[in-house]
Amino acid sequence: MGTVEPQVAASTEVKLISGGQIVAKMLKQEGVKHIFTISGGHIIDIYNGCLDEGIEIIDVRHEQVAAHAADAYARITGLGCAVVTAGPGTTDAVTGMANAFRAESPMLLIGGNSPLKQYRMGGLQELRHTEMMTPISKFASMVMTTDRAAEMMGIAFREMYNGALGPGFLEIPHDVMDGKTDASKVRYPKNFRVRGANGGAPDFIGDPKIVAQVAGLIAKAERPVALFGTQARTCRAHDAIDKFARQFNIPIYVNGSARGTLPRNHPYHFMPSRKTAFDNADVILLAGTPLDFRMGYGRRLNPNAKIAIMDMDYRNVGHNRDFDFGLVGNLRTILEAMCEASKGDTARKHDPFIKMLREDEEKSKNKNDKIIQASETPIHPVRLCHEINEFLEEDTVYIGDGGDIVTFSGSIVKPHKPGGWMDPGPLGTLGVGCGFAIASRLAQPKRDVVVLFGDCSFTLTGFDFITAVHRKLPFVGVIGNNSSWNQIRYGQERKYPGRGDVGNVVGDVRFDRLAEAMGGFGVRVTKPEEIRPALEKARDSGKPALVDVVINRDVYSSGTSNQTMYK
Repeated sequence: MGTVEPQVAASTEVKLISGGQIVAKMLKQEGVKHIFTISGGHIIDIYNGCLDEGIEIIDVRHEQVAAHAADAYARITGLGCAVVTAGPGTTDAVTGMANAFRAESPMLLIGGNSPLKQYRMGGLQELRHTEMMTPISKFASMVMTTDRAAEMMGIAFREMYNGALGPGFLEIPHDVMDGKTDASKVRYPKNFRVRGANGGAPDFIGDPKIVAQVAGLIAKAERPVALFGTQARTCRAHDAIDKFARQFNIPIYVNGSARGTLPRNHPYHFMPSRKTAFDNADVILLAGTPLDFRMGYGRRLNPNAKIAIMDMDYRNVGHNRDFDFGLVGNLRTILEAMCEASKGDTARKHDPFIKMLREDEEKSKNKNDKIIQASETPIHPVRLCHEINEFLEEDTVYIGDGGDIVTFSGSIVKPHKPGGWMDPGPLGTLGVGCGFAIASRLAQPKRDVVVLFGDCSFTLTGFDFITAVHRKLPFVGVIGNNSSWNQIRYGQERKYPGRGDVGNVVGDVRFDRLAEAMGGFGVRVTKPEEIRPALEKARDSGKPALVDVVINRDVYSSGTSNQTMYK
């Protein structure tokens, strides 16, 4: 009898994949090239996945900075991600998460936790993070099983882009993160959310009839004015705003990340005359900016003006003030439709109003020019902000991280291009500067970065200057050093005369020497004429740099003196 060949059984080997690897694959699919993190035992499997997928792991010195960096990265690219360990790692990131929430920034925070099988047993660093994150995010959830990790990320991303943008949070327990599942059964959602142009917000438009009515209202007005907020940047609406301004012959004001939307020399770009404009306008278009404290909750507008509000978030339309026309949608899409609806029939009758506003701007400029030419010592904050403004290059990203000194800069510093201004946003968070600078250099390596810090603001998170040094991410940091929390000092002194310094005056710090100790470039400035040479040296150093400028603590910005909290 012949021999019988043994039959070879079909391979039943199953290729397994971990939760961390699934997360990394989903991040790569969404275009994320960097994550911001501090290592922790609960999250190291994500690092393993990121190494497999070519995602660079940027380790910082504080989880708050990781969240701020992810926030900035999201504003630039359309999506950012921070990964933090359980317990104090996640709670350290709460401030950055809250800031992103108020600033409408689409960052994803991933937090670890103790194993799900030990839920509520008191594991190491166990906390109920999801409940903490729910009020400060657009979506917060635990990932319950490894095989659903990609699906849960898809849900988070979709909710983060639902209406006005915002952050999401996913809690991934240790055993879910390290757990293995059949790779062939993992579903990676692809066409699961509507995507906007160039990383911007999804396209959607309000009622076309109302669009046409608003276009007609502006065209027929004698003194119309428009204010664009952060959503102008979110929607990548700069070209549409330029066309809208020229076609409707209307003065344009901006705040938040919308700064830089129009070039400095644009004929319809206005800034210091905003109060005059709002006091005298007969039609006011508010676009992508909430009527919050910065707008006096709507009370800083001419009560007799017709108000049109357009926003990506339905909840912002009519909040704190009634409106005459409301539109919910993408600002760029609505403006393009408005230009189409107007058919170019706008008259030149707006010219006298524009002329009046230009004259008002000239008065403001003359006032600042006198301060600049006086060359006072200690250095006047106006002089410092003027020097910074003159120092900005075409592609410079200006970042404001401070109180009174950054408020000064708001009416002086004019970025050249869209995306050229970054500040915390309406939460007023201090300490964003280093994280924002790191993210800006990583996301846009060819763009110059200048950060204006308040001295106390820098001390909150300034040790991440080391991260910029370690990663060879040069930027020019300027510290307005008055050795005090000056914005609060002003209000405290007004309320309790003679007691304004209590809790508000701190010891002088030689930030130039601190920068050198951390491996960067440092220089101290005490005279106005030293500012520009010091800025040039800082940029030329090719290192992260701090220009420590001693400024006068006994002058305050008009924005600080006008804050309603002090009235």
